[in-house]
Amino acid sequence: MKTHDHAQVQLLRRILIGIVIVFWGVLFFRLVQIQVFEYERYQPLSQKNALRLETIAGTRGTIYDKNGVILVENQPVFTVTITPIDYDTSNNSEIASTLNVDIEEFVNRVERARRYSRHRPSVLASEVPFAQYSLLEENRWKYPGIGFRQQDKRNYPANARASHVFGYLREADLEETRASESIRLGDKIGKSGLELVYDPILRGGLGERYYRVNALGQSLGEYTLDSNERRNPPRGDDLVLTIDADLQAYAERLMGTTKGAAVVMDPSNGAILALVSSPDIDLSRLAGRLDREYWAEINTDSLTPLFNRVTSASQPPGSTLKPLMGLIGQHMGLITPETVIPNTGTYRLGRDYADLAPPGDYTLESAISFSSNTYFFELMEKIARQGKLDEWAGYLRDLGLGQSTGIDLGSESRGIVPDSTRMNQLFGARRWGLGDLINLGIGQGVFSVTPIQLAVSTSLIANGGHRVTPHLVSERIESGETREVLSYPADKVSWVETSALEPIHKGMRSAVQNSVVSWLLEVPELEIAGKTGTAQNPRGQDHGWFTAFAPVSNPQVVVVVFRENGGFGSVSAAPIGSLLIEKALTGTTNRTYVERHIDTYVPPDPDEEESEDDL
Repeated sequence: MKTHDHAQVQLLRRILIGIVIVFWGVLFFRLVQIQVFEYERYQPLSQKNALRLETIAGTRGTIYDKNGVILVENQPVFTVTITPIDYDTSNNSEIASTLNVDIEEFVNRVERARRYSRHRPSVLASEVPFAQYSLLEENRWKYPGIGFRQQDKRNYPANARASHVFGYLREADLEETRASESIRLGDKIGKSGLELVYDPILRGGLGERYYRVNALGQSLGEYTLDSNERRNPPRGDDLVLTIDADLQAYAERLMGTTKGAAVVMDPSNGAILALVSSPDIDLSRLAGRLDREYWAEINTDSLTPLFNRVTSASQPPGSTLKPLMGLIGQHMGLITPETVIPNTGTYRLGRDYADLAPPGDYTLESAISFSSNTYFFELMEKIARQGKLDEWAGYLRDLGLGQSTGIDLGSESRGIVPDSTRMNQLFGARRWGLGDLINLGIGQGVFSVTPIQLAVSTSLIANGGHRVTPHLVSERIESGETREVLSYPADKVSWVETSALEPIHKGMRSAVQNSVVSWLLEVPELEIAGKTGTAQNPRGQDHGWFTAFAPVSNPQVVVVVFRENGGFGSVSAAPIGSLLIEKALTGTTNRTYVERHIDTYVPPDPDEEESEDDL
């Protein structure tokens, strides 16, 4: 019995020894196989087990003016990152203190990074002062999961602020990072202006780099793999604008901090030479780490500096509509250049409508020159009595009103060109009549346009009937070398005839020459043709308009100026427009007396102000 038990024990011992020998044999064989025969395959993988992969963003593209002046560039700043999987939260207080960040805010940043990704580095603090950055970096061994990188922030070296042109950047939120594989938490993306519209072009692509970590996840510095394993981030494309930096800065100086807008444009192709919405904002205070106090200030400012008045301020055009009325009236066969309409000082239709133009007989040319309301009241009455309101509205849309212009600044107001559908919405079906339509003929009532729309329609008058697309970007430079010239449509409005434009040109030229303030406007050698407008405002001072082009014989520039609550357009907006035309065509201005008028101008008391034009 004992002999049998002993034999069984020996058998089990041999089996166990055999299993152990086989196990260690297989393990040894596999070790030799990996270390010797498959070294080239597994050696890179073993390296990567001790490495962390970090995605890095390419440099954002530079923005130049039409003459090559740098308008927007990049400035390096120091950034501290966090990789949540490796981070020790016991370091919260110490790191927050070093970064001078409130502990509650710091914890929120850590949690936000964790929600984004536990394994990917996220920005913990940007634009860190060098002293704080270097202190953390020197003690990086104490802070597992904390990383360091240099990033860029926008810098604006030119005199031109152009805040509504460039727009600003803000950190992408969680939703934006999840919607795009090329955007990481902490990345800055465009939120307005060209920075928003061209963000995919300006923003550089993503690259990769590895850094070594120890068993605690502490960074041991960057690790360079073979060149074919590292992907450098592609740089963002550069943009060349149509903007002239000197002209832009001068326009900003003339507009000051008053509410309004100014546009200078090439009527032949829609290239914008200057674009100002005032008041504006200081982009340098939004370029890096968010200045929360300033951000709150500009968001609550009653002057609404974030609002782009060039593309979104939709107001009645006043008498600046009269040249377009003359063009449409001729096409509809309701007037000719020789049609004479007498002005007695009032126009009677149920009640008296005032006309401040001198009494007398008016042709189309003189009606535009002296801004006769009677002429355009009668024209609008003919349109309304013949049931052609919708036809009239369609022609205005052909000329660029009541629709988006396509400017490369993103959202814009369409304005209001009232047709029968719109009138029914406002007053009810068949509850409106001639009395509600008559004011439309002089750009008042339920009618509104934006400054950029008026620039498009004035360009059409200047260039012989082509509706251009206003734009700010002329070229795209890829990889710092390849230049792509961008093109924009300019559609010929088929029904606009050269013969119909002649009296419009003459009337607008005469309007500047015959103005009671021609001493502020007229530069004989520049041949400025223009029209002012004063838009009624039931809630305060009226708004001033001026639209013009020059030289009338060979138009090279169009200017539109809008002064919100500025009163008469002839004294509030037109002097600015005249100087901008002079600057655009000659490169300089010598009329300091006009600048003094602009600097000292105070809008009249609305209780004493008439709602018509001087010009």
